[in-house]
Amino acid sequence: MSATPLSQPEKSSEVKKEVVGAEKVIVEHIRESETEEIKKLLHVRNATFTAAAEKGRLDPWSKDSFILYWCCFVAFLCSCANGYDGSLMTAINAMPFYQTRFNAGTLGPTTGLIFSIYTIGGIVGPFFAGPLTDSKLGRRGAMQVGAIVICVGSAVIASAMKKPQFITGRFILGFGVSILTCAAPSYVAEVSPPQWRGRMTAFYNLGWFGGSIPAAGITLACQSIQSDWSWRLPLIFQAVPSLVVIVFVWFLPESPRWLVANSRDGEALAFLTRFHGNGDSQNPVVALEWAEFKEAIAIDGADKRWWDYSELFKSRNARWRSLTVIMMACFGQFSGNGLGYFNLEIYSSLGYDNHQQFVLNLASAIVSAFAAGCGVALSDRMPRRQALIWGTLASALFLAINGGLSVKWAHMPDNHKILSIGQGGVAAFFFFNIAFSFAYTPLQGLYPVEVLQTTARAKGMSMYGVVVALFSFINLYAGPIALQNIKYNYIFIFVGWDIVEAVLWYLLGVETVGRSLEELEELFSSPYPVSASKRTQVIAVKESGDITIVDA
Repeated sequence: MSATPLSQPEKSSEVKKEVVGAEKVIVEHIRESETEEIKKLLHVRNATFTAAAEKGRLDPWSKDSFILYWCCFVAFLCSCANGYDGSLMTAINAMPFYQTRFNAGTLGPTTGLIFSIYTIGGIVGPFFAGPLTDSKLGRRGAMQVGAIVICVGSAVIASAMKKPQFITGRFILGFGVSILTCAAPSYVAEVSPPQWRGRMTAFYNLGWFGGSIPAAGITLACQSIQSDWSWRLPLIFQAVPSLVVIVFVWFLPESPRWLVANSRDGEALAFLTRFHGNGDSQNPVVALEWAEFKEAIAIDGADKRWWDYSELFKSRNARWRSLTVIMMACFGQFSGNGLGYFNLEIYSSLGYDNHQQFVLNLASAIVSAFAAGCGVALSDRMPRRQALIWGTLASALFLAINGGLSVKWAHMPDNHKILSIGQGGVAAFFFFNIAFSFAYTPLQGLYPVEVLQTTARAKGMSMYGVVVALFSFINLYAGPIALQNIKYNYIFIFVGWDIVEAVLWYLLGVETVGRSLEELEELFSSPYPVSASKRTQVIAVKESGDITIVDA
């Protein structure tokens, strides 16, 4: 929301009133108001929701709020498993004892297969993940099943003596992660208070760095071990976040939206009262959410039929939502960030030795995590469309600089290399990671679950997982081959594609910030949701704290 300076309005006697919340908070609609009564004017996406949130403020330091934070942290751990793998395989692939054991090579088809079989598990897994998340086990049960599968995969891969067992373990890990990445973001988005939803759900995907940074640190510490334990120990640690999820997930409250969808209204209302209303059943946020739940959530929807995916495509509204999910899945994997799996090869091509490559890999993860954390902190205020448009353009710019400096470095004679060129290439790649992490990392977990309806959310996230896995497969299988054959020129493919992505976000990206999940129904039902999502309302905050909606 943004503040507007006050002019000198004239009085008007035209006043409309509407009721917001169970305690009958009256929100006035007026054209003009007396200057002395008004503290400030604000431009907001939804005036009614803003009024309810203002009247029903939550205590962030209460015991119940800390339970919500714990819910968010357990979901965060589900994302850690995925991030851990990204940094883990980058480092293990450069370890001599790993290469001796499996003779995989640092680049080429064999490395591509070992890396990409993880995504094959990610393609198969979502077809089970969606129905499982919608099942009687609920969101929590699906998280536990996914965590158990990851522990099994870690045991298989860490004990591997031959390449087939290692590849099998990679498949199992990808399968388990696909269940977690369906259930966990759905869960945290559904339990979060609407005024905190952006930060809490975006924090879930920050778990990528919660996994990748420890993985980079662990592999840096283990790379000096002169035995197979140099790569086995990091693989064992991959199971740690999932073990925590297994232990604690059943102590968490279940999603109130899942409860309503399964005819458990009493439990759902009790959840809203306790966690979204400071224990006050008359809290206006609780009443607003409850009314939206009862209107928007079907108890006989497609989520009750494991085979029915029609909710994703049966109406124009649903197709817009699904298009948004597919765009996020595609662009979130294919904007150049897939190069991160081959950071060490990129650093090597720019003249850095083995130890320096591991240090840079860790430093890149830390810097990217900081940028993503800044994005998370702004997620309840920062417009999604603008972040994606400008973040993608910035990514294209820094990749172009990295590619240009890589070309210059490659054409220099070995005995006349200018170190600053290589350093500039690394710096540009760091800035690319910063831009991508700030814009995309918070929204990869947040945006898809926001735009999906409750009864389509789990299966929609399954679809998201399949598309993510397909593009990850391209990155992981084609990436080593491309880097081996066309080297730095591979980077320029992503420069051009990122520009295309930015244009598509401008034309098709729907703004969701500042709205409850259920009210997006009206947005996506409009003739052109992009235009409808950019409209704002003006509210006047009076000196008394009351809110007045200013009609045009």
